[in-house]
Amino acid sequence: MKYTETRLSGSGGQGLGLAGRILSQAAILEGMFVCQTQSYGPEARGGASRTDVIISVKEILYPECRELDVLLAMNQASTDKFACNVRADGMIIVDSTFVDQLPEGRVYEFPFTSRCIELTGKAIAANLMALGMLAGLTRFFALETWTSAIKCTVPPRFIDLNLQTFEFGHKVGREVLHMEEGRIPMAWDRKMPVPKAIRDKFTR
Repeated sequence: MKYTETRLSGSGGQGLGLAGRILSQAAILEGMFVCQTQSYGPEARGGASRTDVIISVKEILYPECRELDVLLAMNQASTDKFACNVRADGMIIVDSTFVDQLPEGRVYEFPFTSRCIELTGKAIAANLMALGMLAGLTRFFALETWTSAIKCTVPPRFIDLNLQTFEFGHKVGREVLHMEEGRIPMAWDRKMPVPKAIRDKFTR
């Protein structure tokens, strides 16, 4: 990874700012340049707020995202608003708990919020589950770098919960990636539809 633009988007209160700080910290631990910006505004409640993270091996001269390599969308509003900003070869990850109208492109869907509630009894760590799947799919950094970034960023009383959900999401992401690469048989037992990117691969 020499340069990448990532947008983490959803409603206010879904923890995308924290997810962005963890992503930024992971890049810093790897010795990379990072620029993080956040947008709250009047849309923070139920609309499409966002956190943008630019990561580069060189100094970042322009702080705004122009073409997204990765979009994480935790609700329908952010999916509808930001999918058009993703590169043709970029990646979109959506929370199918709240997103039922998928955009075009390379799209991965998983019910982060509902699955997080099943696993932990609360939705508060769905952002870390989504970030874990993003980490597994993109392979930006080693798992150890991500877990170190979480420990540096998350309040101590929430570290175990966040590590649990992140590692679950990371495992799901790696399984999906291995299916795409044909490294494991096509099987999906995660109480969810098969990701769109895989459906497209096997129905062309």
